[in-house]
Amino acid sequence: MNWFERLLGKQEKSGATAKQRLQMVLIHDRADVSPGLLEQIKDDIIEVIAKRLEINPDNVVVNLDNTSQESRLVAEIPLLQQNGRRRAAVQ
Repeated sequence: MNWFERLLGKQEKSGATAKQRLQMVLIHDRADVSPGLLEQIKDDIIEVIAKRLEINPDNVVVNLDNTSQESRLVAEIPLLQQNGRRRAAVQ
């Protein structure tokens, strides 16, 4: 389910949810990265990015994507904006 469908309030089928969960378990297993380690990596990424840019840590998503050839760590980090412009963190 994409973000647009969530915005419209469409519910995801339980079978699709179970499939996504199983895929995540398989990806973690193949990459040999535990969910706890992934959460630590997420916290570290948030800490580093927040030093330079204003972000909402609650909206950060970190996942492992796995293909037959490689595994990728993918981070989605929405930046906060003010008046249509992204803000750098003030030090």
